[in-house]
Amino acid sequence: MSLPAKQNTIHIEQLRKSYNEHGAGDIHYIIKDVNLVIKGGEFFVLLGPSGCGKSTLLNMIAGFVSKSGGNLKVDDVEVQRPGSDRAVVFQQADSSLFPWLTVRENVEFGLRMKKTPKAERREISDRYIRLVGLSGHEAKFPKELSGGMKQRVQLARVLANDPAILLMDEPFGALDAMTRRTMQKELVNIWRETHKTVIFVTHDIQEALLLGERIGIMSVGPSSNITDIYDNTLPYPRDVAAPEFYSLYNRIQAHFEEE
Repeated sequence: MSLPAKQNTIHIEQLRKSYNEHGAGDIHYIIKDVNLVIKGGEFFVLLGPSGCGKSTLLNMIAGFVSKSGGNLKVDDVEVQRPGSDRAVVFQQADSSLFPWLTVRENVEFGLRMKKTPKAERREISDRYIRLVGLSGHEAKFPKELSGGMKQRVQLARVLANDPAILLMDEPFGALDAMTRRTMQKELVNIWRETHKTVIFVTHDIQEALLLGERIGIMSVGPSSNITDIYDNTLPYPRDVAAPEFYSLYNRIQAHFEEE
């Protein structure tokens, strides 16, 4: 009898993180009692104001930050450290790209570390460079690229390593409005083609509605948690001028105004 395939579902129960758990005095929680299930292949958005703990929660899922209590599992495996099944795309591509490597060399870096044969590396890098729209720029160095192009390189490198789960920490926050919209469309296309699980952090309601299948609302910190989850069934590509989009935007905006 064969074993069931992994679903890459993230299970979070009563998850907590404090920043003075070993010190004197009261314990202060960054996030407290977060409960959430993110299904494999889902595009899930964490939406909330700056400083509410979104990035902390994302880094806990990545394995970069340890928990103070509760349960955090991918399928039935407790998250205790970073793993190849989870990859993070950061807001600033400059901090993750190697400036002395070309676009292709940056995309192939993880494959080289895994000693993937050269011909296979080339095939994989070709695919993802093409997927993110950077064909023709393979020999350029990061200093020769715009901010949007650098983010494309970072995304291509992550995808080349084939993680099941993409963790994205406001990756388009530093881009100009036009480039940001283009990257949002590209990300949706990549997600629909690769069927990966995506968890995307943002404080922008419109961005959340353009991208997410479900949107988890995080409360103002400290002791932040997920207070509500909105199902977003609008068809892709989404139109910000559609009445249904505007209606859902107003519902979520009212949520934050009430809080």
